Amino acid sequence: MFNFDELFDRKNTNSLKWDQFKDRLKMQYNLEDASDILPMWVADMDFSIPKVVSDAIKERLDHPIFGYSYVSDECKNAIVSWYNRRHDWHIEPNTLMFHQGVVPALATIFETFTAPGDKICISTPVYPPFFNIPKAQKLEVVECNLELSDDSMKFDFSALEEQFKSGVKVYVLCSPHNPGGVVWTREDLEQLVQLCIKYDVLLVSDEIHADIVFDGFKHIPTLTVKDADKAKIITCIAPTKTFNIAGIHAAIMVVPDNELRAKLNADKQAHGRDDLNVLAAAGVQAAYEKGDDWVDAMIAYVSNNMDVVVQELNQLEGIKVSKPQSTYLIWIDYRETGLSESEMMHRLLEKGRLAIEPGTKYSEAGRGFLRMNVACPLETVKDGIERFKKALV
Repeated sequence: MFNFDELFDRKNTNSLKWDQFKDRLKMQYNLEDASDILPMWVADMDFSIPKVVSDAIKERLDHPIFGYSYVSDECKNAIVSWYNRRHDWHIEPNTLMFHQGVVPALATIFETFTAPGDKICISTPVYPPFFNIPKAQKLEVVECNLELSDDSMKFDFSALEEQFKSGVKVYVLCSPHNPGGVVWTREDLEQLVQLCIKYDVLLVSDEIHADIVFDGFKHIPTLTVKDADKAKIITCIAPTKTFNIAGIHAAIMVVPDNELRAKLNADKQAHGRDDLNVLAAAGVQAAYEKGDDWVDAMIAYVSNNMDVVVQELNQLEGIKVSKPQSTYLIWIDYRETGLSESEMMHRLLEKGRLAIEPGTKYSEAGRGFLRMNVACPLETVKDGIERFKKALV
């Protein structure tokens, strides 16, 4: 029904993943040529978007006028229905606030609820904007390392509470976790919520990867756990990772608390920020109304890709990799190779001609790891595996 094996040439399409990365790599790693390097780094897919989404955008394009627009009730209801049927989460439409992306939404939240010098706490290793944006806003970033086991990551709640005691204003949660691919349990989330209540910490939950979860695991929306209504919680969601539509710039903040929502609306007014553009709204509505079958098929395909990568890379000396519980990103442990990060990256780029992410991009806690994106045709995955092997010869 869906052909995820189809190869698309994304070169010369102004693709961050396939075009712009070459100049960055040449500068960062002093490479003479990056033209033949295979990119398996940034988190977007090499699959065509669902036809129902492109058809909806084309249909809107057929109307020749693109005046001022707003997000319709039908679009909002599509979002609500999706999260209700796929995540058992009933969202009131009036709690939805739109933004151009989860990362800009995080920046808005930090700006609205903190002042320079305030403390923001994150559990590392984690997605870089969690610490880059607060630092740019002159906030103090407090890192609390996750406990790394052979096949997963866990919260150190005792250490986290000690950080909260120091006067943390905001805690940013990545759920499911990027780069670890962990689906946090209800117990984890309840314990986290209780800490936030106890120390009056605003909990910001980035749930952009919530839809990409593998068999045996279930994403629990933070706003659905016990006592969530007693905490200050803002959840960020988006269809962009799920449907490979990051380029249309669409995200949603779910803000049940009236006071928090009022402050965010005031910030929106202060910046003259608008809601989704007319094409983004059409795509978002179609994705959430008609995208179930495509997502289910994509998850099954990516799951098989991961099985192949795990089987092949675990045969390499010094390499350990476990299948993640979610996302299309694999977290590779190379610590037992004895290679430094600079040595590993040199081997991957110079010998393997493969671009994947170094672990320290996700903080110092990620040293000794790599992040690999396998949301691509199996042929590309197999090419990446062979390049990885060549790098270690």
